[in-house]
Amino acid sequence: MTTELAFHFGAPDKLAYACRLLRKAVGSGAKVVLVADADAIARIDADVWSLAPTEFLPHCVATASESVQRRSPVVLVTDVVQAPQHTGVLVNLTDTVPQGFERFARLIEVVSTDAADRNAARGRWREYTQSGYAITRHDLSLKRAD
Repeated sequence: MTTELAFHFGAPDKLAYACRLLRKAVGSGAKVVLVADADAIARIDADVWSLAPTEFLPHCVATASESVQRRSPVVLVTDVVQAPQHTGVLVNLTDTVPQGFERFARLIEVVSTDAADRNAARGRWREYTQSGYAITRHDLSLKRAD
């Protein structure tokens, strides 16, 4: 299995965009692991609880039991190894290439408009392309202009 890679560039609010991305992925039946730092995980965990009641997003964090993680369509982790059962979609909000991303069918990198975040993303892009991965680019600023 070769992992499909996509970079979503230009998210004005990276965490809000990630929540919308999770909702869309779960709506299409995907199982998703989102990897981020602990602060971002706490914010996303709170944010998905505050969605409209008709848009509830079932999810769990890495400390949930293995059986809860297996049943949850979204698992929020600080390290990919915390969600060993999942191989569907990985959403990366960190500054580094997630170790073990190769076991996932898809990897989505979310990149904000912040200069430091864009620079870190360029480094990850180089690392992926040097390893032979083809990358799909989604420029979110173009979508807002439509």
